[in-house]
Amino acid sequence: MSRRVAILLSGGGSNMVALVRSMTGDHPARPVLVASNDPAAGGLTRAQELGVATAAVDHRPFRGDRAAFEDALHEKLIAARPDILCLAGFMRILTPGFIARWEGRMLNIHPSLLPKYRGLNTHARAIAAGDTVAGCTVHEVTAELDDGPIRGQATVPVRSDDTAQSLAARVLTAEHRLYPAVLARFAAGDATPVTLG
Repeated sequence: MSRRVAILLSGGGSNMVALVRSMTGDHPARPVLVASNDPAAGGLTRAQELGVATAAVDHRPFRGDRAAFEDALHEKLIAARPDILCLAGFMRILTPGFIARWEGRMLNIHPSLLPKYRGLNTHARAIAAGDTVAGCTVHEVTAELDDGPIRGQATVPVRSDDTAQSLAARVLTAEHRLYPAVLARFAAGDATPVTLG
């Protein structure tokens, strides 16, 4: 029986597209919902074009009450009955209460080789540090920001002429390979981390 996957995003949804397109054939999961905190997120339109149900819970009316926003989002998720929740460019920090509801079932992709460079501006920080290798990480979500068990990493070289933008573009290409590979393994119940060069 296929695992049901919901994907949360805030923007254009390129990682969502990679995940949805991968969930065909003998893949152990299928997409059941793409949801966003931004009703105008381009990823919602792209999901609809791919035939996936969508939902939006605008976070702005909930300003100052993150728990109420998360309750509204949780209702949308529960209605879709997902087994796995994938964060794919979801730009809201989730509370420990929300995370606890999905503990062990929620994945996130982060544009650095964790534990290096948690948070934002990861590519500029890698270049400033003189790193020769950068990349991305898929991890289980825990209450600690950009923490949790690592389920996969992909590396890309840092070139001498790289800018944050050029490095970000190459890391994003790696993300589109890594996240589907990790999801397939995770949905099959295999905890072995995926490593891509």
